[in-house]
Amino acid sequence: MAMQFYASPEQIMRDRSELARKGIARGRSAVVLSYSEGVLFVAENLSSALHKVSEIYDRIGFAAVGRYNEFENLRRAGVRMADLNGLSYDRRDVTGRALANAFAQTLGAIFTEQSKPFEVEICVAEVGGSPESDELYRLTYDGSVNDEPGRMAMGGQAEAISGVLKAQHRPEMSLGEAVRVAVQALASVGGEGGSPRTIAANQLEVALLDRRRVGRTFRRITGAALTALLDGDAGVTEAAPEAGTRPDTPTFPTEEAGKPTTSAGSADLEDKPANPDE
Repeated sequence: MAMQFYASPEQIMRDRSELARKGIARGRSAVVLSYSEGVLFVAENLSSALHKVSEIYDRIGFAAVGRYNEFENLRRAGVRMADLNGLSYDRRDVTGRALANAFAQTLGAIFTEQSKPFEVEICVAEVGGSPESDELYRLTYDGSVNDEPGRMAMGGQAEAISGVLKAQHRPEMSLGEAVRVAVQALASVGGEGGSPRTIAANQLEVALLDRRRVGRTFRRITGAALTALLDGDAGVTEAAPEAGTRPDTPTFPTEEAGKPTTSAGSADLEDKPANPDE
């Protein structure tokens, strides 16, 4: 009769952690940071069809690195949970903290109960009325949750990228400044001999949560608009806030403003601007 080899629980957990960390480190990095008018997501992504950055709900965004099929399953579950709670109660009852806790429970259960952990690192961000009230939650493969102070980097050489962000990031930055700081941080690693790289606009996935908007705040920046931001074109202006709203006050959909009827899980709407005049 063959005998199974024994491994202590501590050794099993160490092996799972090492597997997950190596898988995440092989991926391309992503940066999330607060700026004067919202929360910015910038990720290195060579694929235009597979998104690392997505919308979950009105004022909540999602960014991830690692295995796409694993974090995409988590994102879809988060969208379903947010839609269910928003329809059952009120759209304002859907919060980034609640979603982060749900993701943490799922990741923790997978890490302890399954033989292979998810090789993912996730950020759940909720935009507030000011940079100080923005909420950024980092979730790791084992279900750990950390509340980040207005900026964070995931995947690849995240520690080196975080060092650049810490030195350059300011909450009062404009959108153009925030994009250039994020790209500078991403490009600071991975070059030959430790030198900075040049990252083209078509290698980036850029999106934001605009705190000045009513209802759905998520929008993507692509094409000429992204190129102009990277080049520092002073002629490019950001979208104006909705009429009747104050930029420093969080706004929520009301009956007068029109309650959003579309779901964040609708992929065909995800790439379309919330304002048809954009």
